[in-house]
Amino acid sequence: MAGFWGKRKREQLELQEQDADLARRAGAALVATDERLRVTTDELVFADAELGTEATQELREALTAVRHHLGEAFHLNQLNHDDIPDTLEELRTRNARIVQLCEWADELLDDRTSSLEARIERARRAPEILAGIRADVDRLTARVPTARAVVERVAQRYAPEAVQRIAGNPDEAAGLLEFAAHGAEVAERRRAAGERGPANLALETATEAVRRAGTLLDAVDDFEVEALRAQSTLAAVVADSREDIVEARNAPQVPAVTAAVAELERALTSLTPAGGKADPFAELTVLREKNSALDAVIAKARERAARPVPAEAHVRHAVDDADRQLSVARSVIAGHRGWIGADARTRLAEAESLRLALAPVIAAAAIPEDDREKAMADARRCGQLASEALQFAQRDIDSSRPNDPGWGQQGGWGGGRGGGQGGNNIMGGILGGLVIGSLLDGMFD
Repeated sequence: MAGFWGKRKREQLELQEQDADLARRAGAALVATDERLRVTTDELVFADAELGTEATQELREALTAVRHHLGEAFHLNQLNHDDIPDTLEELRTRNARIVQLCEWADELLDDRTSSLEARIERARRAPEILAGIRADVDRLTARVPTARAVVERVAQRYAPEAVQRIAGNPDEAAGLLEFAAHGAEVAERRRAAGERGPANLALETATEAVRRAGTLLDAVDDFEVEALRAQSTLAAVVADSREDIVEARNAPQVPAVTAAVAELERALTSLTPAGGKADPFAELTVLREKNSALDAVIAKARERAARPVPAEAHVRHAVDDADRQLSVARSVIAGHRGWIGADARTRLAEAESLRLALAPVIAAAAIPEDDREKAMADARRCGQLASEALQFAQRDIDSSRPNDPGWGQQGGWGGGRGGGQGGNNIMGGILGGLVIGSLLDGMFD
């Protein structure tokens, strides 16, 4: 008994320590969040001056929401310290709510202020960024004539479809660079006028225009190298495709293999002859697709040749056998509902689920060859589960039968030991019929 009271006392002390810790956390969180609200409000003033009121709208809305919920937290804290006595559960609930509100406020303010930090930093570095934009515009403008020369050179060697992807890049890059220079001037002029919001917007658009112009010019410079690499890869894929066509002659000559070989030969024939203007990117893509398709059908044909597809008649016969076993198991279990345990019902449910999944396949006029093997396996599994359900049902029926010798004489199973034997003979006859059916199925498989 002393040990029991000692345990109760230790639990009470631990609970008191937890409540005291929660109260300290609630008070500290309330003070910290209130200070964070004040500091963030001051930062909002500077952010408005740097970015404009439109850019800081989300932070302003967040501060309004935090003030509202922080008022609730202060109200709960006041209730904890008023003259009205409170239960421990009330104090615990209020302190937990105060901590929750303060944590939510901190997370919301962190999210809104972090999204503005990069923009504020960029706005404060506006003069430096403007100088960098002008330097990038001058540097990229000098690359435009070289890019035009590259486009003219590759247009003489490759098909218009291949060159089309970079043909307009130099002119588009030149337009973007002009727009970036104009945006830098607007940003500088608006900043000098004290219009920070429009100035920052112009600065961002100018920076993005310079980035896009550089990407377009890089694409022109990379085109020649990528085209040469595609031509080299195309030669290797052509050689591999011709080897695959020769190898396909040793594969099973099924219609799918013949059609895939014809498609690959047609793709090889349609390649641009030597000296012509080719589109190496498109030709490489088509040839890879046809080559991969031929490899796939050859692998499938060889797998099928190594493992013959079951005949449709065998599949339907396996399903019929599963239906017979399901019917017997279903009737026995339904006739002894109060005696059947979970094992038999589970096996029957699994078998019926498999049979339900087989219904769409069997209902088709002709079972596709790709579905026959799985259908055969599912049908056999369905029959096996139905057989196991029947065996478990027989076990449950035998174990649930009363041991009173006179019970069978009152109209039960046929009277004492003889009645029990008669019941076993009935179930034995059912199981024997299923075994014979399974043997006949083996003869047909």
